Amino acid sequence: MDVRDFYFDLPEELIAQDPLEDRSSSRLLVLDKDTGEIRHRVFRDIVEYLRPGDCLVINDTKVIPARLFGTKKDTGAKIEILLLKRRENDIWETLVRPGKKAKPGTVIDFGEGLLTGTVIDTVDDGNRLIRFSYKGIFEEILDQLGQMPLPPYITHQLQDKNRYQTVYAKHEGSAAAPTAGLHFTKELLKQIEDMGVKIAHVTLHVGLGTFRPVKVENVLDHHMHSEFYVVEESEARKVNDTKAAGGRVICVGTTSCRTVESASTQEGILETKTGWTEIFIYPGYRFKVLDALITNFHLPESTLVMLVSALAGREHILNAYQEAVKERYRFFSFGDAMFIASDPKTGNQ
Repeated sequence: MDVRDFYFDLPEELIAQDPLEDRSSSRLLVLDKDTGEIRHRVFRDIVEYLRPGDCLVINDTKVIPARLFGTKKDTGAKIEILLLKRRENDIWETLVRPGKKAKPGTVIDFGEGLLTGTVIDTVDDGNRLIRFSYKGIFEEILDQLGQMPLPPYITHQLQDKNRYQTVYAKHEGSAAAPTAGLHFTKELLKQIEDMGVKIAHVTLHVGLGTFRPVKVENVLDHHMHSEFYVVEESEARKVNDTKAAGGRVICVGTTSCRTVESASTQEGILETKTGWTEIFIYPGYRFKVLDALITNFHLPESTLVMLVSALAGREHILNAYQEAVKERYRFFSFGDAMFIASDPKTGNQ
């Protein structure tokens, strides 16, 4: 399987730089995964495609303001770091720019002494392990000093930090938002619950590897980044009860999808589980739990385009993406959404 098979041409002006004022007024491309048929709707119309007895799986991770700007204690040189993964004893795996200025032993000051970091080691991919020292609560200091780690393709400054969080964000730990969830408002979620649709919460802390391009020609040679996830017993029960009663499990975003597929048995039973996943879903994969997916539009040649191609077929996905480009849909994190399902009918059809 060649990575170039997942390429499509995307005009730069279609990359959404700012979130819409009203979350649920994004556009929604509805794709029948079996026939490739396409319909154009607005996101709040998603309620018309949901049925009583369905279960919506949402990822309640919360993005931390993981981008920090500091200075080297000895020279005053500016350094930018991105917190990737929390280790033990106030040690974080980080991405440092410029890396050559951050050799082991380097001390970095943030916020005029509010926070100090010492580089203790270099690990995979040139990432640095940094031990932080501070007075007080780390999360509060981070909230004060840190900025949201927006993806590299978003160049505009974010005016409101909360617009890069879902309205149900709860557990801190992500370096990127589970962006399909950004379209939901509290009112829309209540409307969905009132219809008799269960809402199951899972947690997967999104890593920056989400944006990492596939650099190998053969897709099967790509090594996935690992991400931490949690599935609680009460939430697993909602999903399993839905399957047992013949309802559909609809994942909101590729992160929810990766969580339920990682934590389920071959027979499709979702287990109560905590762990790290490196699951790589590409065409040929057999979904064990997921029936339908709400997702944004993804980067060409990315693992996420491969994931949606596993669900709906590469030809259907690339055709839908071409249609989205033609219709001037907005792409990526702050962009529009897709609903991918088998025979997606509204209550009126």
